Amino acid sequence: MRRDELIEGAVLFLCGGVTVVLSLRMPIGTFRMAGSGLFPLCLGIILMLLALLYLANLLLQRDAKGHPGQTAGPAPRAAGQMLLFFGASALGVLGLNILGYPLTAFLLMLLLLRILGIRRPVLLVALPLLAAAGSYLLFVQFLKIPLPKGLIGL
Repeated sequence: MRRDELIEGAVLFLCGGVTVVLSLRMPIGTFRMAGSGLFPLCLGIILMLLALLYLANLLLQRDAKGHPGQTAGPAPRAAGQMLLFFGASALGVLGLNILGYPLTAFLLMLLLLRILGIRRPVLLVALPLLAAAGSYLLFVQFLKIPLPKGLIGL
């Protein structure tokens, strides 16, 4: 098991924990009448669960000789890729009020997939479109949570 992978999992878990703690300072509400803290609370919990699954997977992996904790596979992600990932996320936050939620979600997902190495045009358009449309329908239409409309007014 690589030390850097364990650190990645721990950082993801801590980010989820911080998100949960900070979201509890805002009104939670219910799923039908959601407060501003409900969405970040759910995201924080999901992030913590995914980090735990990631860490458990690391601990259970074995190398070709059967020794526990050794991973055989690709080298860890480059620091440049991580910086691009965080930069795209920061741009998404900055563009949210200007571009609105649907367009920002689409563009952010497109950038993140591209940074992760997805090159097929069908996937680069279809996945971000489905993610943006699905989350818009879920939060705005079904749960009636107002999201930033931006200049396009969606």
